[in-house]
Amino acid sequence: MRNLVRTVAVGASLVAAVLVSPQAVAQDAPVTGHRVAGTSVQLSAAGAQDAQTRAIAAAAPAAVTASATLCGSGYELEFAERLPDSRRYGTLFSYVKSTVGKHGVCVVFDNNTSSAKKMKLKLCPNLSGAACKVDEGSFSQYAGPVKYESSNGLHVMCSEVTALMWDSNGKAIIDRVRSATLCD
Repeated sequence: MRNLVRTVAVGASLVAAVLVSPQAVAQDAPVTGHRVAGTSVQLSAAGAQDAQTRAIAAAAPAAVTASATLCGSGYELEFAERLPDSRRYGTLFSYVKSTVGKHGVCVVFDNNTSSAKKMKLKLCPNLSGAACKVDEGSFSQYAGPVKYESSNGLHVMCSEVTALMWDSNGKAIIDRVRSATLCD
């Protein structure tokens, strides 16, 4: 099922790229308005201001589109982060949405290695006593999506995301904890 969703999302991205006139995209300025160039994915205000997120989105528009498709409609790219560093064993994507009466955060952890890895993606809302949502297993493509939606934006803001990936010997090669949304 994951392969099918990813294949459909990538195919849709390629069709969209063919139908849209070609654009030159500089790494420093890949944003057209608040949209990732060459895609239908919107950037949140934080995503549009973050040079790293824009650079990753410009370099991997198919991955941005596929992850956004997994999250569903109304989500905007909040950040993209290569993990653990420039070696990029994985990429963590966070998407947010805010509409009248509905706020959400959705995270996807892309496996950028050439083989299945044990991965864990955990999202904890900013709400005392609320259960965290987790996707854990051996994945060749991605962990997630993991979502939290609420009518109270305060519960979504400052949600915490944990992305873990282990090598075949059980050693953590990615262990990242950060805020899933813009947080003061």
